[in-house]
Amino acid sequence: MENFTFYSPTKFVFGKGVENDAGSLVKSFGGTKVLLHYGGGSVIRSGLLGRVKDSLVASGISYIELGGVKPNPRSGLVYEGIELCRSNGVDFVLAVGGGSVIDSSKAIAAGTLYDGDFWDFYCGRPIERALPVGTVLTIAAAGSEGSGDSVITKEEGMFKRGTGSEAIRPRFSILNPELTTTLPPYQTACGITDIMAHLYERYLTNSVDVEVTDRLIEALLITMKNMAPRVIADPCDYEARANIMWAGTMAHTNACGVGRSQDWNSHNIEHELSALYDCAHGAGLAVTMPAVFRYVVEHDVNRFAKAAVRVWGCEYCSEDPLSTALEGIEAFRSFLKSIGMPGNFAELGAREEDIPVLVKNLCYGDGRDGTISGFVTLNEEDCTKIYKMMV
Repeated sequence: MENFTFYSPTKFVFGKGVENDAGSLVKSFGGTKVLLHYGGGSVIRSGLLGRVKDSLVASGISYIELGGVKPNPRSGLVYEGIELCRSNGVDFVLAVGGGSVIDSSKAIAAGTLYDGDFWDFYCGRPIERALPVGTVLTIAAAGSEGSGDSVITKEEGMFKRGTGSEAIRPRFSILNPELTTTLPPYQTACGITDIMAHLYERYLTNSVDVEVTDRLIEALLITMKNMAPRVIADPCDYEARANIMWAGTMAHTNACGVGRSQDWNSHNIEHELSALYDCAHGAGLAVTMPAVFRYVVEHDVNRFAKAAVRVWGCEYCSEDPLSTALEGIEAFRSFLKSIGMPGNFAELGAREEDIPVLVKNLCYGDGRDGTISGFVTLNEEDCTKIYKMMV
């Protein structure tokens, strides 16, 4: 196990009706004027936005609104939010929505207090300070409600890039599983896939003797495997929703990732798909991960075989551990298919003829040097082969 520092100060408020505590929570963290940031009409139609507004008013907190966040959140709305915050004296950003809304809120929070272009942070510049952020979560998926990470798509060039800093980790996050029961099955499945990706990206490590975090990851993967069919069959299964929501948060606080190297190549490869085709991130990951896993499996056969046995219930074959590893990858792929996720380019809406564009943006776009690094370092040729495995 490697040296690490773990700091996760977000206050999580979990359960039925807790969105009504939004105002008091903002006040407790010093907020007096809020940017209320959200996506489309679902938070309005459901009455959630109204309840949050009522809570803010009851606590004596004024607010301005900025809706319109799309999946794969765009830089244009971030610039608009930064200007709103500066011109209106906003001192707190409250995200009401899923990972896209939260990531956009974090970008706005960081950009408001920065003299330059907020995109500098997504090109490697450290975020040193930001407005405080709070969240009211509406979909279990990205884990952004418990992390210091943010991913934004730059509309000029359509580059999708991430950043991370403790400065943008939410001060509090409100998690009511009831708010996720109205999600369509496809969105629910996309969220489940993203959660499992966050776990696998940490599981694929070159660090040795990390049994504690291995077991934590495996337990959360098993939870997702068991809970997913329940919510697909019954969207109103509160207990299954609750387990998935908390697993999504635990998957991305980095409690499972400390003391070990991590991968994130599947995320990097998928980001080009969702940037180019505007597909759901989880759907893109469902197509990407099995291909990446098959491509890199021989880098550490035993790690994949361990997941196959411990998570997917495969029988270990000591004479041929590669067969066990591949069986586990196929079990994962079959699971994703069983919950309605796409399995190839055609089902995702991607095109084989675009692979050169995907690879160029992945390996060289926005200042990259031709490779992406994680569990295995991948070059242009590797990435081309992986994309072709998805066709």
